[in-house]
Amino acid sequence: MSTSNMRASFLSFTGRAKILHMTWLAFFVTFLVWFSHAPLLLAIQESMGLSDQQIKTLLILNVALTIPARIVTGMLVDVYGPRKTYSAMLVATAGLCFFFASAKTFEILAIARFLLGFVGAGFVIGIRMISEWYPAKQLGLAEGIYKGMGNVGSAAAAITLPTLALLFGGEDGWRYATAVTGLIALIYAGIYYISVKDTPAGSTYFKPNKSGGLEVTSKRDFFFYLFINIPMYGALAVLTWKVAGLGLIGNDTANIIYGVLVVIYLIQSSQIYKVNKEIFREPVDEILQYKFKQVAILSIAYAVTFGSELAVVSMLPLFFKNTFLIPVSLAGILGACFAVTDVLSCPSGGWISDKFGRKIPLLIMLSGASIGFFAMSQINGEWPIAWAVVVMMMCSFFLGSAAGGVFAVVPLIKRRLTGQIAGVVGAYGNIGAVLFLTVFSLASPSVFFMTIGGGIAFATVCVLFLDKPKSAMAEILPDGTVHLIDVH
Repeated sequence: MSTSNMRASFLSFTGRAKILHMTWLAFFVTFLVWFSHAPLLLAIQESMGLSDQQIKTLLILNVALTIPARIVTGMLVDVYGPRKTYSAMLVATAGLCFFFASAKTFEILAIARFLLGFVGAGFVIGIRMISEWYPAKQLGLAEGIYKGMGNVGSAAAAITLPTLALLFGGEDGWRYATAVTGLIALIYAGIYYISVKDTPAGSTYFKPNKSGGLEVTSKRDFFFYLFINIPMYGALAVLTWKVAGLGLIGNDTANIIYGVLVVIYLIQSSQIYKVNKEIFREPVDEILQYKFKQVAILSIAYAVTFGSELAVVSMLPLFFKNTFLIPVSLAGILGACFAVTDVLSCPSGGWISDKFGRKIPLLIMLSGASIGFFAMSQINGEWPIAWAVVVMMMCSFFLGSAAGGVFAVVPLIKRRLTGQIAGVVGAYGNIGAVLFLTVFSLASPSVFFMTIGGGIAFATVCVLFLDKPKSAMAEILPDGTVHLIDVH
């Protein structure tokens, strides 16, 4: 297919392009709701008389549940399909949004915000949906468009909701503005359900053989999988520590939470063994095997790309304001440019991966992002602000392209497990955000940027060990025959 025909197919609203556009819009709506509180925090604080510590707590709670939610959502989408799962996610999103908008006390507000962290897992669902509809030669670009356009939901919330709250007026204006996003989610749930299908006509939707944990195909990978799960619980422990540091829970409560996290990890490990115990009895046929190291390497790469993006977006406006002594409004616009670049960078990274291979482009994009962050660590008030913005935008482009490159590879590992694999990789994005935001709370912006640059450099080394995708993935059809899925 020529470049012009490919562009036309992506811009149309029929066939697989319709599925792509309907699905990125579902992702857009979930992010619109998930980040609906951020631009309204001042209004919420004034309306409910909240302290600065309570506002900080809401920000922490907003990302706490997303880590395990992406794992759970990955399992659900592999079993029930993206059409049902995304529709159900949007309905739940609407309900939680209404719950948040109606909260009368900080405690209810905090519970609602914690539960809304589940909404951040919607991203995982579309990864499986897009992989079902697009061939490997277009998959990177399609996944990049999905990710880049969906992420704009957070920017849309920042731009529209403050004005909407003002139009409603009064101290409850923020409630009505937030509720509108919930209404949009509820309406779109029905639209999505009746407008899409899980697979093209005649295609089989491959499901996991067992549910409750990701299937692996070797003993070594089983133990590797258990090890990879530990940082997820570590990130939740760090979030607990941060909440305790704000004085909102006591040390005894924090210790109980730490203990609960250990117990949950042991229960999960037991469940993973039940799902995979057959590999200890007899080896999996070679044609059906996949290497879990692929999942681990991509998880590390996504932790430093999407994780650093989440962390940097939250601090850039203040950084520009303090460094260049500019008005808050201008600093906010400059900071927002970092995230808006996703609209171009994610699809670009996916397209480059489709065109030039999966591994080498990812290495180059990660290297560029690492260099970019080391350059950002040198920014100070003596720099021309224009140069600082150029460096920031270049860094953002490489970062978003690398994130797009990661999810150009994820769907090519094992089709029937794509949701769960995307869940693990996506969860690591939030783990990276927790890690980098913790560094930011303890160090200067310069050290913060250098830490991110070092983290991306480490991920670049890890990607050197990434295997190129096989020419085909093998899955078992319902009648027991082996079906080969082309991934070139």
